[in-house]
Amino acid sequence: MKLANIFSRKNRILLRELVVTDFKLRYQGSALGYLWSVLKPLFLFAILYVVFDKFLKLGKGVEHYPVYLLTGVVLWSFFVETTSQGLNSIIKRGGLIKKINFPKYIIVISGTLSAFINLLINFAVVFVFILFNGVEPSWSALLVIPLVVELYIFALAIAFFLAALNTKYRDVGYLWEILLQAAFYATPIIYPMQRVLGEGKDFIGYILVSPPAQIIQDVRHVLITDDAITIWQILPLGATLIPFGVIILFSLLGVYYFKKNSKYFAEQL
Repeated sequence: MKLANIFSRKNRILLRELVVTDFKLRYQGSALGYLWSVLKPLFLFAILYVVFDKFLKLGKGVEHYPVYLLTGVVLWSFFVETTSQGLNSIIKRGGLIKKINFPKYIIVISGTLSAFINLLINFAVVFVFILFNGVEPSWSALLVIPLVVELYIFALAIAFFLAALNTKYRDVGYLWEILLQAAFYATPIIYPMQRVLGEGKDFIGYILVSPPAQIIQDVRHVLITDDAITIWQILPLGATLIPFGVIILFSLLGVYYFKKNSKYFAEQL
């Protein structure tokens, strides 16, 4: 994927049209339309909040727990949506691939960008919650921007790999759903890291070397509360680079595998 080709005028126009089409078709025919972009994570947040805070008291003693939980739900939903959209992107655009010759990576990127638009909408809701929960804003909140970019790069890398793999093996989608379910509970979305402090710093370190976990905790730390435990507080400096190494590894693997198999997509669809 040459940089000049990625940003050529023709490819930019095609990418824009695909993103607009994806976003328009997503909720076509539904009564609430684009409101589902906000309602889906809010419904999930409401269920988790009632069950895990009001009944199980997981949020007890955690500053601004409602915003803490909502932020985790929104970021995780973005990761799930980005990878899932990427996974199905090539198959969904099979007719277009067979008719027109163009760079196939544009299809994957277009699907992930529509998920990114949803994230921006959901973050507007997060900031409303921040205002109502009395969180004091600070300049450190601007660090959310590079952290979201980090999450997008990781999700996009996985999306490239899954998109190419899914054209050959259609069971990939089912396996990915199972992995996402397991990863949801392994990632500190519902439970605060303070709840597992008793297991030792090494145990927390194993959780936080996962890029989604590292990013979610870092966003909470800079946006909501200093009490959010981050990888920088737990592990030595060298070990804190592990999530970035994982992202680089997945990026290289995803791009390589996608590029290698993209010439066979039309035959496999």
